[in-house]
Amino acid sequence: MPSIIRPGPRSRTGWIGAARVRGAAGVLTFRAAVAILGADCVVHDNVSPTVPRHPADRGTWAVTVRRDPQRHRREAGVLTALLLVLAVVLSPTPSSAAAAGNDWWTPVSRPAPDSGIDVTGEPFKGTDAQGRVRGFADAHDHLFANEAFGGRLICGKVFSEAGIADALKDCPEHYPDGSLAVFDFITKGGDGRHDPVGWPTFKDWPAHDSLTHQQNYYAWVERAWRGGQRVLVNDLVTNGVICSVYFFKDRGCDEMTSIRLQAKLTYDLQSYVDRMYGGPGKGWFRIVTDSAQAREVVEQGKLAVVLGVETSEPFGCKQVLDVPQCDRHDIDAGLDELYALGVRSMFLCHKFDNALCGVRFDSGGLGTAINVGQFLSTGTFWRTEKCAGPQHDNPIGSAAAPGAEAKLPPGVSVPGYSADAQCNARGLTDLGEYAVRGMMKRRMMLEIDHMGVKAAGRALDILEAGSYPGVISSHSWMDMNWTERVYGLGGFVAQYMNGSKGFVAEANRTKALREKYGVGYGFGTDMNGVGGWPGPRGADAPDKVVYPFRSVDGGSLIDRQTTGERTWDLNTDGAAHYGMVPDWIEDIRRVGGQDTVDDLFRGAESYLGTWGAAERYQASADLAAGAPAAASSSEWNPFTSYAPGRAVDGRRDTRWASDWSDGQWLRIDLGSTHLVGRVTLDWERAYGRSYRVELSTDGVNWRTAWSTTSGDGGLDTARFSPEPARYVRVTGTGRGTQWGYSLYEVGVHSG
Repeated sequence: MPSIIRPGPRSRTGWIGAARVRGAAGVLTFRAAVAILGADCVVHDNVSPTVPRHPADRGTWAVTVRRDPQRHRREAGVLTALLLVLAVVLSPTPSSAAAAGNDWWTPVSRPAPDSGIDVTGEPFKGTDAQGRVRGFADAHDHLFANEAFGGRLICGKVFSEAGIADALKDCPEHYPDGSLAVFDFITKGGDGRHDPVGWPTFKDWPAHDSLTHQQNYYAWVERAWRGGQRVLVNDLVTNGVICSVYFFKDRGCDEMTSIRLQAKLTYDLQSYVDRMYGGPGKGWFRIVTDSAQAREVVEQGKLAVVLGVETSEPFGCKQVLDVPQCDRHDIDAGLDELYALGVRSMFLCHKFDNALCGVRFDSGGLGTAINVGQFLSTGTFWRTEKCAGPQHDNPIGSAAAPGAEAKLPPGVSVPGYSADAQCNARGLTDLGEYAVRGMMKRRMMLEIDHMGVKAAGRALDILEAGSYPGVISSHSWMDMNWTERVYGLGGFVAQYMNGSKGFVAEANRTKALREKYGVGYGFGTDMNGVGGWPGPRGADAPDKVVYPFRSVDGGSLIDRQTTGERTWDLNTDGAAHYGMVPDWIEDIRRVGGQDTVDDLFRGAESYLGTWGAAERYQASADLAAGAPAAASSSEWNPFTSYAPGRAVDGRRDTRWASDWSDGQWLRIDLGSTHLVGRVTLDWERAYGRSYRVELSTDGVNWRTAWSTTSGDGGLDTARFSPEPARYVRVTGTGRGTQWGYSLYEVGVHSG
């Protein structure tokens, strides 16, 4: 705040002068001036005793000068002149941003009226002593979900050129009392009735348990940025089936049309914020398309916004009666289009099985409703099987969903499911594998949340086989047993925006892994994602948030957030909207201590580290591609060949298959000696449970480089210290089935 001194109003005690002086030297100068003036003065610390002191507050004083008219009467003009001289002495230099009134974080103009931000202090910039960026990373948000699902499922807008009253208003069918708020009734319970009025009263929304109202108003996102957030992933989201069955809509249901619109509006929001700050590139909301650009934005103290996609039928890749409705050309064209829009991360399946992969189930009544949607979209219900490992999908359950089930054709009902068959039988399809490899080719990040464990496991196999680090779990929707595999690849993990106690408990469970891999932590708010958010812990909670509080970096003071006539308090309102993110992080600090928050503060660095590693990825040469191959035996078939060369022909629709006995081997001649440190084996159903990878420089003397007795099929990656070899041999010592050994492809790499 500028240092000022001005003559005060005339009072019965005489002329009063007041000044706010920053710095101890300023106070001494002012005291000396007061002595010269012969005036009585009061100098007091201006910082409230209820506010935690920060170094920036030291030496900030409010000084009141008053002159008794009975002592040393002087002409008011003399006093005024001296006060003005003193003002010049104590004022900041003209180069000071504060003196000029143009703090970089303060807009040149803001719409009026508008929401409060209720954060003071300069946002932090730069990097730490090790050159790492700082700040929180939200890996999963849906800024423009109000444009999805037909346009009337989520009510209210992120911003409006017509102002906040237009942006924060309810859907027309919610008036006058919410009687027709059908989706609100389904998701929240009760009768759906609520006060539809948003601005300026906000009696009933936004709220932590209202899933149908806008939570991402731009000023609330601004508050989160001011509170320390530096990365935000805006997942462009929709679902064609939900759109088609919902009663109210004002547009069509094509998913890619909605994705394009949401991408455009994200750029429009960037321009909207830029105009407040004086022109293109000057605002705090910055869409980024590579990790280096994102680092520059964060170092400038601004918010790096990454575009992602979470939709059920990307590129039109749905399946009907298990028949895919897309092909490889559609996948390539779709990935190219999304990349051109700026999208850098995406889900391949979401809620419903599609032509790419099977999903991780939802549970309870919601699971039943989504299973109905699955049938309406694909002609098939979810199918389950026993899980192959400790990982499993969510239980489907048998809870009723009458509203959804009424949509089924006569005579069709949701099937029951065995409690011991908890995995989606549909895994990653051939088209899904093509899409994963297509994302790797484009250096995009793969979101494995919402994939069933069978699909996720195969996707991780592919990423591990290629040593590809671009994998994300953004909101606690994968089996937690995959966590170390994600970290081992160099990926990023974020936890859903759970209540502080639950969030801290899960963060503590995985803390040792973060320490092992030297990574930070993220969160996924999933705002506007129809998920539900932390409720209030109560005004009497022992570790409640005390307002105002300091940001994690210590540079900003955060008070209760006010929009219109409503002020929110995390203790009594919970995480009602995006502006409550800093309050929720403070709640985590009070409940779980500083360690968890410190991990979160390293989230931006870790997220950008994963992204940067994906961008730098270079696929290593496959030394075995097209190389001469021999085998102990080959299964005979009059219609096709299972010759050894089929395992190194670069195709995934051909394979080598041995006779049905143990002791079989496949040998590959690399043509010359190379360093070999990684061998990938893509097994057909006839896999090896026990086998070894052997190396030789002369084809006569062999040494075992790697072995296992617990093979489970699928795509295996054998890693070992690189050794010189011309020949590589895979020797099977124990079959996993009654058949022989069969490999689609064997890859040999230097490391």
